[in-house]
Amino acid sequence: MNTHSEPRHFTPSGKEAPGFADAAAREFTAGAFASGSDDYDDVRPTYPADVAALVNNARTLIDVGAGTGKLTSTLLSPGRKVWALDPSHSMLDVLRTRYPEVPVWRATAEATGLADDSVDAYVSAQTWHWVDTKQASAEADRVVARGGALMLCWNTLDVSHPWVLRLSRISHSGDVHREGFYPTVHEPWQLIDELRMRWFQPVTPEHLFALARTRSYWLRTNEKTRAKVADNLRWYLYERLGFDRGQPIPLPYRTDAFYYRRAGEH
Repeated sequence: MNTHSEPRHFTPSGKEAPGFADAAAREFTAGAFASGSDDYDDVRPTYPADVAALVNNARTLIDVGAGTGKLTSTLLSPGRKVWALDPSHSMLDVLRTRYPEVPVWRATAEATGLADDSVDAYVSAQTWHWVDTKQASAEADRVVARGGALMLCWNTLDVSHPWVLRLSRISHSGDVHREGFYPTVHEPWQLIDELRMRWFQPVTPEHLFALARTRSYWLRTNEKTRAKVADNLRWYLYERLGFDRGQPIPLPYRTDAFYYRRAGEH
């Protein structure tokens, strides 16, 4: 019996953000990204230009949880200073290679190591759900100069397409932020603007295997479970959906970005 062909019903997540039992569980899961940086850089998408446009007025920025520099690369422009930090040595090694002009160091969203009032904008992509939001909000308030901004953004697989929803379940990609979600951000920050976009990233089936290898589930699990995920993906992509190896596929994404200023400064 081919268990792969059993019909299943999938529904999108209703969560505002992924849930963790406690801070230790959140930190443990986030620690998965200490490895896998090459796959991450190869297959994770960058961000639409409209996201960087939200902080066009900032001349000094810190990219927090920068990873391999997916957002960082969109922020670079003549006359602007961009710094980047991440807890992962592996991720920062890739960023240093890709963008040697960007100063980088190991730190967290809650303790950046920056001086008070040192940047015009604190930006963070694909990261805020891994942090203590109260501490990170306070840290942003400390390091961002008066009149400055906080900007958060996410790329999420667009699971309004049924085939993508099933792909996300098989690969444990998760659609952990429901459509229309708002992140938790604390005082003194107030939401001023938001951006909601849908777009497509050109990929191949092989890219989708690599994408699964960038997820925290894969990075934290054992070889037996990884083999099962890979087997299920092979069945789904090549047998169920009928894709050919190397075939171009438009992978639907959703981008959500949020722009904050302090109360009384906007």
